[in-house]
Amino acid sequence: MPAPCIAPARLIARRPRLIGIGTAALLLAAWNTAAVAAPAEPVPSRPLFDGTSLAGWDVREGEERWWKVADGAIIGGSSTEHVPHNTFVSSRESFQNFDLQVKLRIRGQKGFVNSGVQIRSVRVPRNHEMIGYQVDAGTTWWGKLYDESRRKKVIAEPVDGQAVASVRPDDWNDVRILAEGPRIRTWINGIPALDYTEQDPQIPLDGRIGLQVHGGGTLTVEFKEISIRDLPPTPDAASWGAALTDPQRK
Repeated sequence: MPAPCIAPARLIARRPRLIGIGTAALLLAAWNTAAVAAPAEPVPSRPLFDGTSLAGWDVREGEERWWKVADGAIIGGSSTEHVPHNTFVSSRESFQNFDLQVKLRIRGQKGFVNSGVQIRSVRVPRNHEMIGYQVDAGTTWWGKLYDESRRKKVIAEPVDGQAVASVRPDDWNDVRILAEGPRIRTWINGIPALDYTEQDPQIPLDGRIGLQVHGGGTLTVEFKEISIRDLPPTPDAASWGAALTDPQRK
């Protein structure tokens, strides 16, 4: 009996299923959302001081005798003369939100030995003073936030005594200032020192950076390795406005 004829097995090739238009649209939307939500690359820090000159900084006319650049640092004051009043160098550029880092050394024994870093500040017209927040520095003043020429008082005290205890007298100390919206935070030698949130919405959140030698003592103050990282701005924040461009305030 002849063998039955067996039909060869039918090979069924599976065709890939086509994605529906609706599904494709959903996937595309999800991909676009993920792309938009991806965090932006942080802005790198940049130097504010070139180590050799006062390029990018202003000294008020008549105050030049108190400021110079030497050994990679901006040096203010005098080791032999009494500094009669506050004196500042100020950045030509204005900043709102930022992360600022600077090394600071204060040396002196006679009179009031004090310094500080002005932020969100402007120059007082036809005067040696500045107006704005000052991150204070000096014996019994480290870690405090003073409102220079405005409220004229300490508006915030240190939050951690260890930060003040870390200060190396007559030596270099690292100061970091983080200003984001109404909040200002500082660190001394890497230890949190200050955390202040401004409650008055009329206080400007922009302004220049200033380096101070306080009057009333025989002292030198040195600043070096000054760098800043710009942060996203705060919308609709109060501003100094014309005070930032008025040549009398520079």
